[in-house]
Amino acid sequence: MLPIKIGLMDMTGTVDATTMAAAAAAINVQVTRDLPQFWPLQATVSVLPRTTHVPAGVWPVQLVASLPPGEGGFHFTRHNQPYAKVVATPGSNEWTVDASHEIIEMLVDPNGNRLQPASALQISGNAIVPAPGQFEYLVEACDPCEADPYTYQIDAVRVSDFITPHFYDPHPLPGARYSFTGAIRAPMQLLPGGYISYTDPADNHMRQILWVDPNQPPQLKDLGPATGASLRVFVEERTYHHVHANRQHPTAAVAAARQAHKDGLDTNALARAKYYV
Repeated sequence: MLPIKIGLMDMTGTVDATTMAAAAAAINVQVTRDLPQFWPLQATVSVLPRTTHVPAGVWPVQLVASLPPGEGGFHFTRHNQPYAKVVATPGSNEWTVDASHEIIEMLVDPNGNRLQPASALQISGNAIVPAPGQFEYLVEACDPCEADPYTYQIDAVRVSDFITPHFYDPHPLPGARYSFTGAIRAPMQLLPGGYISYTDPADNHMRQILWVDPNQPPQLKDLGPATGASLRVFVEERTYHHVHANRQHPTAAVAAARQAHKDGLDTNALARAKYYV
């Protein structure tokens, strides 16, 4: 299996080199250590230091200041090679979760068209419950568990949780993991803050169950018949800004605890460096 190369690029000029290096190193650990435990792939992640240079064979993930309305994070070049754009807000390192999210989903489904049949779902009151029949679900590996409470940390860098193939099982299995962190505890469970997209064989429309605002009940959204070459691009163009507008950020206490942990690691690194002089 040939490895896929991912390159992080800061198009904003606002992210310092140390943060870029730490983020790339952490996501590289995720895609070489965590992801292959469940998804059969090989990949590496590194920093592309020059925004004007993309080496052959590298899929870039560009940090940008904003995305226009109607544009999602997932894209294709004119030669149908995938790349991604991630919004980096000055003063915040939450972009590392989004970069991890986009990279995992690119690796699991580079063409953005992978459909997996599984048990149908429906909304009943404030709950998402099984329904008769099957839908075909777009394999977006981070969307069902994308909210901040389900992220995890690699060397003080926050990265996204992701589903495993067992997520689509028809019934729970002893010892199965449905997401890497274990936050998803049963097949087809959608966590608050996430969403899932599928095609309904009754009319071939793309639909979504969205729980992007955990303070509100989940909602059903009909996107209509899909157009274009990629289902994921079709979905993101209609969903990306809605999801990010309703995203709940970590509380002040959680953010402070994470910063304290990072500061502690930095202090230890400074002290340790003295032994190498």
